[in-house]
Amino acid sequence: MDWDRLITVEQMEAATNELLETGKKVGADSWQQRVKNQTPHCGFGEAGTCCRICSMGPCRITPKAPRGICGCDVHGIVGRNYLRFTAGGAATHSDHGRQICHTLYQAKEGGSYQVKDPEKLKKIAAEWGIETEGKDIYDLAHEVAETGLLEYGKPFGVQRYLKRAPEHTQKLWHDAGIEPRAIDREVSQSLHMTHMGCSSLPEALIKQSLRAGLSDGWGGSMMGTEFSDILFGTPRPVDTTANIGVMEKDMVNIIVHGHDPSLSEMIVMYSQDPEMVALAKSVGAKGINIAGVCCTGNEVAMRQGIPMAGNFLQQENVVLTGACEAIVVDVQCIFPALGPLSKCFHTKFITTSPIARMPDSDFIEFHEDTAADNAKAIIRMAIENFKNRKPELVNIPNLKTKARVGYSVEAIKKELDGVCNSHVDALGTLKPLADVVKAGVLRGAVAMVGCNNPKVRPDTAHIELMKKLLKNDIIVIVSGCSAQAAAKAGLMDLDAAEYCGEGLKRVCKLVGIPPILHMGSCVDISRMMILASDLAKDWGINISQIPLCGCAPEWMSEKAVSIGNYVVATGIDTYLGVDPYSKGSSEITELLQGETRGCKEWVEAHFVVDTNIESLGDKMIAAIEAKRTALGI
Repeated sequence: MDWDRLITVEQMEAATNELLETGKKVGADSWQQRVKNQTPHCGFGEAGTCCRICSMGPCRITPKAPRGICGCDVHGIVGRNYLRFTAGGAATHSDHGRQICHTLYQAKEGGSYQVKDPEKLKKIAAEWGIETEGKDIYDLAHEVAETGLLEYGKPFGVQRYLKRAPEHTQKLWHDAGIEPRAIDREVSQSLHMTHMGCSSLPEALIKQSLRAGLSDGWGGSMMGTEFSDILFGTPRPVDTTANIGVMEKDMVNIIVHGHDPSLSEMIVMYSQDPEMVALAKSVGAKGINIAGVCCTGNEVAMRQGIPMAGNFLQQENVVLTGACEAIVVDVQCIFPALGPLSKCFHTKFITTSPIARMPDSDFIEFHEDTAADNAKAIIRMAIENFKNRKPELVNIPNLKTKARVGYSVEAIKKELDGVCNSHVDALGTLKPLADVVKAGVLRGAVAMVGCNNPKVRPDTAHIELMKKLLKNDIIVIVSGCSAQAAAKAGLMDLDAAEYCGEGLKRVCKLVGIPPILHMGSCVDISRMMILASDLAKDWGINISQIPLCGCAPEWMSEKAVSIGNYVVATGIDTYLGVDPYSKGSSEITELLQGETRGCKEWVEAHFVVDTNIESLGDKMIAAIEAKRTALGI
C-alpha cells in the first residue's frame, strides 16, 4: 500500500527541528529539552508505589519495606493513587461541563450567547421531563441549564443521562454499585476514600474509579457536549485544513488553545467583524487568521471550519514560527512554558481564566456577560502586536493538509440516511452501520482518543495504528489530539479512502466520508458513548458484544484516566500504549486488566496495556475478530 501522499511523522519532526533552531537563536526552551532533563523518571512514581497522602512519609514500597508506616500494602497504595488520578480527571472534565451549563444560563435573545440548536434543547428538555409546550426558548434554556447544574450537587438520585444507555448496561452499573450520583459527590467521595485511614481495599478503590469516571462521561462531559451543541450548533461535516502550515505570513495570527468553546467562539465571531478586519489592514496585515490548538482547535474546527494548527505537543511550535501575534488560552493542557517562550518572540501569551493563571502572561479575565468586550480586547491586542513581529524570525513550515471534520452522532445518522432505502428502512438510525459490520464489509470500529506523550514518539502511535486498522477494514472514530494527529497526516481527507481495505474503501466512497471520522474534542468522547449505545440498541445486542475497541495510545493526563474508566465501564475494551501507573500492584493490574475478575466481571470490559504499538494494533484486530466470531458473523 502506497502511503507516500500522506504527511509523515518524519516530515513533521524535520519541521519541528527547524523551528527549534530558530528557538535556539533567541534562547528559547523546549519540551524536548525538558524531557531530557527529567529523564530517567522516578520508578516508584511510574509503578504507583509511592504514597504522600499524609506527612508520616512519604512512603515507598520495596521488598525491604512492603508496607507504609500506616500499614497500607502496595495494592492499597497503587489503588488509592489510581483513584486520585481518576478523580482529578473527572473533576476537570466535569467542571468544563459546569462552565457550559453557566454559559447556557446566560443565553438570551440578541445576547453574546444564543440558542443555535433549539431542537436539541427541546429534545433534552423532554428527555429530562421538562415541559416544553408554549415556553419561550430562552426560558426553556435557563430551566434546562439550571437542571443540569443541579446534577453536580443534588442530594439524591443518579445521573440523568444514564437512561440513555441500554437496559443491560444500566443493570450492570446498578448490580456493581457504580451508578454515579451527583458529580461533585463522586469526586469528593474519591478524595475522602483515599484520605489517610480510609479505603485500602483494591476492589472498592477500582469500583469508585469506575463510578467517578462514569460521573464524567455520562454526566459532566455529556452535558458539556450537549449544551455546547445547543449554544454553538450541533456539528455537521465541514472542510478545514490542518498542521503548522495553516499559519499565515501576511495576516494577524491568533491561536486559540485549551478546551472551553465559550471563549473561542467569541474570538472567531469578532475576528470577522468589519471593524477588526479594518484595524488589521491598517497595521499592514491582509486580515486576521484564527487557528486552533488542542481541544479548543477541535471545537472551532468542527463548527466553524477554523484551521487546526496542531495538537498538544505542537503548542510551542506555533510560537516558534515567529508569526504568532497572540496565543489565547482558557483551561487544561496548556504549557506554563508558553509564557517565557513567548517573551523570546513578539507573541502575546493571553490567559483568560482564574483557573489557569500562569506567569509571564497578559491576563484578560473572560466572563460570559462581557464576552464581546473581552473578545474584542484580545483581538485588538493581537492586531496591535503585528508591528512588533521580527521578520528574521518568521519561519512557517510548508505543511498543510485537507480535513473533513464534525461527525456528531446526528451527522453520522444523517450520512447513513443517504444510503438507506427510505421506502423500507427507518431513517435516523445506525442500522446501516450494523448491517455492513454484520456483512463483513467493515470488520468493526476503533474509537481512538487521547493525548500526545513524549514517552511515545509523538503522533506515531496514533498514525501508525490508524493505518494498520484502515488496511484491515476497521473504521476509526477519533477525538482530541488523536483527531489532530490524523488531520495533520492527511487521513481525514476524503481521498484517504484509497489507503483502506476494499470493504472500508467501498463504504467511504458510497457514503462520502473519510475513513477517520472526527467526533470532536476530548469532552466529546461522550458522543462515542451515545454512538455505541444507539448502535447496540439498533442491532439488538449488548455494547460489550459490538466489534468495537477504545484506544488511547499516547495518553498522558488525569482526564485520560477518567475517560478510560468510563469507556471501560460502558462495556468497551480499552487499549493503552502508556502504562496507567498501576504495574506496581499485581492485584490492581488484575482488577483493571484481568480476563475474569474486576472490570471484566463487573462491566464486561477491561483495559489492555501494551507499549509496543505494533503489538497493540494486532491485539485490537484480534479482539474485533473474536467478537465477530462470538456473534456468528
